[in-house]
Amino acid sequence: MDHESYVELAMERSADIVRLYLQFAEKQPVMLYDVQDGKIYAYPYVDFKAELSAGSQDILKDQYEEAVREEKIVVFVRDNEKQKLISFCLA
Repeated sequence: MDHESYVELAMERSADIVRLYLQFAEKQPVMLYDVQDGKIYAYPYVDFKAELSAGSQDILKDQYEEAVREEKIVVFVRDNEKQKLISFCLA
């Protein structure tokens, strides 16, 4: 599955992602959609970033700062079976 396919999977749940994000909006969380269990999670940015590799932390930092500036949501899609973790910004 390619990056765009994972984005499409998450977009099918975009209303749910936004709804959960709004519950924690004041904390500007990072959102995670887990492909296997179909659940959506909201994580504090600092905690989520700490779980990533150094290179991924740099990418998240840039993406998160852009999302905050542009009033977007950082969404990660995790596929444990294929060991994939992708991210994108949701307007």
